[in-house]
Parts: sequence; structure tokens; C-alpha cells
Amino acid sequence: MQPDNANAVSLLVDLFGYLGILLHGLVIVTQSMALGGTFFLVFAARPFAAALGPDILRRTLRTAAISAFCLVLVEGVNVTLQTAILASTLDMPAADMLDANFAVAGLAKMAAAALLGLLLMRGAGAVPLLAVCAAELAAATLTTHARARLDHNALLLGVEFLHQLGAAIWIGGIPCFVMAVGRLSSGTALRDIGGRFSRISIAGVACILLSGLTMTVFYIGSWQAFYGTAYGVMVGAKVAMFALLLCLGLGNFLVTERLRRDPNVPVLRLRRFAEIEIGIGFTVFFTAASLTSVPPGIDLTQDRATWHEVVARDFTPRWPRLASPDHDRLGIPALQAQLDREAAARAQTPRAAFVEGSGDLPPRNADDIAWSEYNHHWSGLFVLAIGIFALLNQAGVRWARHWPLIFLGLAGFLLVRSDPEVWPLGDIGLLDSLHDVEVVQHRVFAALPIAFGLFEWGVRTGRIRAPWAAYVFPLMCAGGGALLLTHSHAIANVKDQLLIEWTHTPLALAAIIAGWSRWLELRLPGRIATAAAWVWPWCFVVIGFLLIFYREA
Repeated sequence: MQPDNANAVSLLVDLFGYLGILLHGLVIVTQSMALGGTFFLVFAARPFAAALGPDILRRTLRTAAISAFCLVLVEGVNVTLQTAILASTLDMPAADMLDANFAVAGLAKMAAAALLGLLLMRGAGAVPLLAVCAAELAAATLTTHARARLDHNALLLGVEFLHQLGAAIWIGGIPCFVMAVGRLSSGTALRDIGGRFSRISIAGVACILLSGLTMTVFYIGSWQAFYGTAYGVMVGAKVAMFALLLCLGLGNFLVTERLRRDPNVPVLRLRRFAEIEIGIGFTVFFTAASLTSVPPGIDLTQDRATWHEVVARDFTPRWPRLASPDHDRLGIPALQAQLDREAAARAQTPRAAFVEGSGDLPPRNADDIAWSEYNHHWSGLFVLAIGIFALLNQAGVRWARHWPLIFLGLAGFLLVRSDPEVWPLGDIGLLDSLHDVEVVQHRVFAALPIAFGLFEWGVRTGRIRAPWAAYVFPLMCAGGGALLLTHSHAIANVKDQLLIEWTHTPLALAAIIAGWSRWLELRLPGRIATAAAWVWPWCFVVIGFLLIFYREA
């Protein structure tokens, strides 16, 4: 293998853990949209075809078919990357990997998705479409935790099947529903399609609730595993977002009930709530993908955190750390200085204290922890200032409209401080640092504030008048929260990883709520928009305080 190719493969191996989560999330999104679009076609669009018209029927077919072909593409990339990584790691021909369980299940999913897309394009009937959907779900079930369980294997496979079915019926069908509602002017047609999709959604919710409760028993098993393992905390994040989805769904259900009595009831709120359901639902899918990278809580019987440890570390306020330790006292510089002294005494070339991408965890000491806490606490002050000035702007203080510029200061602070072993403070070059997944994630998190800070400042001051520009801020907020739910840390101590997860999960949820609240403010008139305009600045205040009281020890 040529050196450049070797470096490329090495970088791919280092990043694949995180890329695999993102790819798996895209697989779940495209699968749910393909299946949900098909279910919407079979159970809603076709039964009311005369009232909906040919355009909506055609668009539903196209949406489901494109989603199916996108699923083929994303799953193909996923299987190819997994095969390449295993072949490189085990030094075996890639062809020998194709009989592995992940490859067989992936190829089956691709075949079923391709067939589904073709059947949709040919206008096939309900029976063949639903049969292929069942085959797709069966293949997808073989990539879940249930496939590897030794006990209750058949039951858990059935439960996973039901869970993915519910997600597809409900969340996967919403894009087609929003498309249909946006193109209907007849109150009777809106009543019919709204009522039908409401019943479809209730069936999906029932599938998710039944399967979710069952998986909680078999994958978590106890309260201690729920709050004391990373798996349990991530499930808690899913439960919180599921509760938000239920609240939005309830709001839409009330609208559809009013439509039954009066076909002339406005449906704008229904459309806007459904848009947010799509966003939060897709975030749930990426969280579910992240869950596959950690062992179920019931299997992690060692190194669980106690409730006392969680409260003492993450929910007991302490004065923030506002003074930073010296850079040369951190783990890597301190170890490098020691190695340099030893090598000089022996007249030898010193070895590197840490090689990015080597697979080893970087050395950490008490000063590294203090450095990280200092970064979080000062970041919290930046975010708290953003929230306060945004509230002042909302209250009518005109000069406070420049609050988005604070994001630029936050981004610059993070770019310099987040990874002290990396350029510009450390000896590791920027390109070499890309072997570390945590560094890559930090760079992404630092770049996001620059993007939505500049756009939101331009919107607030009238410098950017394009209608789409106002949506950059809410989408970046919600997207940043979703990324934070997939964030991982290079820490050897499992308990410390869990305790950090406890702080990052509320941050992510607050960012998601902030983003979609701002979306509602932009998309809805009236009292709901007014209330939403106050919700998202308070979310930033909450995020600021969470960061200010963040602890790693």
C-alpha cells in the first residue's frame, strides 16, 4: 500500500467510529422516510386519491421512491466502509468480509430498498409494497442489539421490528403529510387526510411505546442502569424527545378533531408543528444510531455511577474556575518535557509523548481537568451573555440586537482552547489532529457558532434580507444539539465518560428546544410565536448556567 493510501486508510479507521454513527443515522432517516412514505401512500393518499388529486399522489410516490434509492446509496456506503475497515484491520481481502452478518444484513436492506423504489415507480399495489417493506424491516432488525443477544433473542428481534415499524409509520410519514397539507385547499380533504394520518400516527406511537417499554426491561433492567450507564442516559434523552413529540402530536390531534367538526379550521399550526416533529424525530434517529455504539446498560455491571455520584458531580453547584493552568503543566507537554530530558541525558532522539491516531488515549492529569473546566466555564459565560442580551433584544432594547456577535468570541475561544495539544497551542499539526474523533467534533462545534452567529447578526441588523437566512440560526442550533448527542470523549474511565454524558445531554436537549422554538417564532403568527420568542433565549441562559457549573472531577 502506498504511503498516501495508508495514511488515508489510517485516518478513515480513526474517524469511522463517529462516521459510522452519522451514516447509521442517515440509514435510519432514509429507511423511515421510504417506509413511512409507502405507508402514507397505501393507507392515506390512495384511499383519498379523488379528493387529494393526482399531484399529491405523484409527489408521495416520488418522495417514497427517492428515499428508497437514497437508502440504497447510504447503506451501500456504510457497508463498503465497514468492509474496508475490517479488511484493513484484519489484513484480509475485502471479499471475505461479505459473508459477515453486518454485510449480509446490509446487502439485504439494499436489495429490499431498491425493489421498493422500483415498485413505487411502477405504481405497484398495496400487497407487494407492504411485503417489501416487511422484508426491509426484517433485514434492518438484524443490525440491532437484539441480533447479538443470547437470551430472549426471538422476542427482542420482534420488539426491534415493532419499534422500527412504529418510527416509520409515524415520523417517516410526516414529510408526506406536510407536503399534502401544504397543497390542499379543500377543508373536507384536509379533514379526511388529517383524520386518517392522526389514526396512523396513533398506531405508530402505540408500537413505539410497547416496544420501548419492553426494550427498557431487557436492555436496561434497573433504575441504577438507567441513570448509571451511558446507554441509560442516552435512552433518557430519547424519552425526553419522545415526550416533546407527543406534545406536538397532541396539538396536531386537537386540530384534526376541530377539523372534523368544522372543515374551515386553519391548519397552519398543524403544518408548523409537523415540521418540528420531523426535525426532532430525525434527531431521535441519530440518537438511536449512537446507542448502537455503546453496550446495553444491563450488560455494564461494573463502573456504574451511583445516584450520589451523579448529584455530587453534575448537579451540585460550585464556584466556576476562571483561572487557567499553565499549558506546559498539561499531561502531554509535561510528559514530553520529561521524555526530552531523559533523551538528552542519553544523547538520544526523544520519542513523542503522544501520536495522534495511534489508538492510545492521551495522558491526562489534574491540570488537564482544570483546563477543560476552565474552557467550559468561560464558554458558559459567553452563552449566558448571549441569552441575556437576546432577552433584552426581545424586550425592545435596540442595541442588544448585536448579541449574535458574541458567538464569534465564543468560536475563537473554542478554536484556541478546546484541544491544547493541537495547533495553535500544541505541537500536533491541524491535519494530523484529524485522526482524533474528539478533535474533529470540537472543530465542528467551534465552526457552527461562526456560521449562525454571522447569519443571525446579518438578519437582526437587516444586512441580510434573504428569507432563508433567518432559518440558519434555528437549524444550526437544533443540528448542534443533535451532534452533541453523538459526541464522544477519549477517556479511559467508563464512569467519568458517563458523568460527562450527564452534563452534555441536558445541553443538547436545551439547544434542540432553542432551535425549534426559534423556528416556531419565524413560522407561526400569534400567541404561540410570541411565547416561542421568549423560550429560546431562556434556553441559552440555561445552557450558560449548565456550562458554568460543569465539572469533570
